[in-house]
Amino acid sequence: MKQSKPFVALLCVLLIAAPGVYSQQLNDRGPSLSTEREHWYSGFTHNYRSRYVPPINISNSGRIESLIRAGNMYLSLSDAIALALENNIDIEVSRYAYPLSDAALLGAQAGIGTLSFDPLLTSTLTWGHNANIAVNNITSGGQAVNLSDVRARNVGIQQGFETGGNLTLGFNNSSATTNSPNINFNPNFQSSLLLQGTQPLLQGFGIAYNTRNIRIAKNNLRLTDYQFELELNTTLNTVIGTYWNLVSAALAVTVAQQTLDQAQRLLNDNKKQLEIGTMAPLDVLQAQQQVSTSETNLITAQTAVEQFEVNLKSLISRNGLANTAIADVHIIPTDRITVPDVEPIQPVQDVVATALDHRPELAQQRIQVENSRINVSAAHNALLPQLNLVGSVSNPAAGGPINTINNINPQTLQPIQRVGVPPDLLGGYSNILRQLFGVPTVNYSIGFQVNIPIRNRSAQAAYAQQDLQLRQSELGIQKEVNQIRMDVQNGLIAVKNARARYQAAATASAVSQQVLEAEQKKYELGASTSYAVVQHQTDLANARQAEVAALTAYAQSKLQLDLATGTILENNNIVIDEAKNGRLSKTPSPIPDVPPNTNGRAAATIPGVNTPAANR
Repeated sequence: MKQSKPFVALLCVLLIAAPGVYSQQLNDRGPSLSTEREHWYSGFTHNYRSRYVPPINISNSGRIESLIRAGNMYLSLSDAIALALENNIDIEVSRYAYPLSDAALLGAQAGIGTLSFDPLLTSTLTWGHNANIAVNNITSGGQAVNLSDVRARNVGIQQGFETGGNLTLGFNNSSATTNSPNINFNPNFQSSLLLQGTQPLLQGFGIAYNTRNIRIAKNNLRLTDYQFELELNTTLNTVIGTYWNLVSAALAVTVAQQTLDQAQRLLNDNKKQLEIGTMAPLDVLQAQQQVSTSETNLITAQTAVEQFEVNLKSLISRNGLANTAIADVHIIPTDRITVPDVEPIQPVQDVVATALDHRPELAQQRIQVENSRINVSAAHNALLPQLNLVGSVSNPAAGGPINTINNINPQTLQPIQRVGVPPDLLGGYSNILRQLFGVPTVNYSIGFQVNIPIRNRSAQAAYAQQDLQLRQSELGIQKEVNQIRMDVQNGLIAVKNARARYQAAATASAVSQQVLEAEQKKYELGASTSYAVVQHQTDLANARQAEVAALTAYAQSKLQLDLATGTILENNNIVIDEAKNGRLSKTPSPIPDVPPNTNGRAAATIPGVNTPAANR
């Protein structure tokens, strides 16, 4: 056993050095949230200080101010998306999932259950004084009161391992001074160096079992990526949809204004004819009624624009309408809704394959299945009986200076010569250290601990639950695949129908314009009535609004298809890493040269938007 002493000493050194090495490993793999200034002592204290989390930031990016001119914000779709990625509150909240997942991984790396992978350094320092009244002269050595001062100075380190084993190294020291003559050494030193360990052989054995929480935490880091992508898809779907609704509402205002202008011209002409006596008052009243109806429709359309502006401002700003920079500005959308002459044809199976490859929901389901399989494996391990290999190695040491109090004969209570004291035990604490590391007095033991649950119902129930949850997760994948296929089919159908609807609405608008022009010519020649002209004006207004609605439905259907295929980010040239950081390299779009109208807003015609048929 003497040859084993160097190895025991080396193991002690390695275990004592483990905390620094392991803490560095955690620091490499853990979250990097701290931005506090480092001090010279930070290398010693960083493991015992809280991680610094910067305060929230509710200020907007500078992109907003760069798009505002003369009380109007000239906003392209790409700028609306960029502002949402930089300022949207929902996206900013979802960014916190990353440090949360990192913190969960850090906790998993610390250990599982009672098995700690973080070494634990323990130390005990005690001082005590005892005074025992003697009731037996033999044991008290003739002292009426036995007095003793006891000191204990113990230090130890515990370390868990990924195999499930646990080692404890203890270095225990005690010293006592007494007035008893029966003690050979005074002060009396006792020390021991003890290494003991436990290694499960059945339940709790294995790296896969004891690192399952770490693997799940790493999977959850990947899951966070897909959750963030899903939040981006959801938020951008709302932003883009709101943008196109604003475009549609602005077009509806244009149509309503054009309808009002036509009605006003008819009213002015009828009033002139009434003045010269060539028209009945009823015709003027009919034209006046059409003007009133057109004014109401214009107010309704303008209200819709204001509502969509408020919604869009809230989506692209962190502090919403509290931001004075955008609270009072009007948003002027500068992008058009275009309907291509020919719709690109893609086989349904190719579109479905794209969706299955891009949809983050499906990737999330697959990671959850992987986590469920890890939990099932752990539950299976828990079914096994407990069989642990236990062992210990120790080396005791004792001694001290010879007791100067004379030994007492228990029968005569007379002092006698102290005999039988081994000279090797005489000495101070240095002699104790010599015994610990130089004298072969090693004690050791090895054995097994067995715990066998007779019915084991708790473990069986836990395994059944995890196995059933795995089956549910596997069915969840198929359910998600079915949902994706249905979403793609519905998206394709929506695009096809929206395109057909727009073509029909555009034709109806063009025909209504031609019919109105013909009716106006008949009216000018006296072959028609004011009532007929008003009716055809109403028909044209309805046809124009239907064309605008069909145009918007087409844009929304294309957006629905992008959401179904999971290609919103790709189709809008979004770099996911920039979205994570909330800092985009894209520069703001240049402000177009659009003169304002008399009410201080941009001109009624929206640049670049398909104009209704009546204005072609």
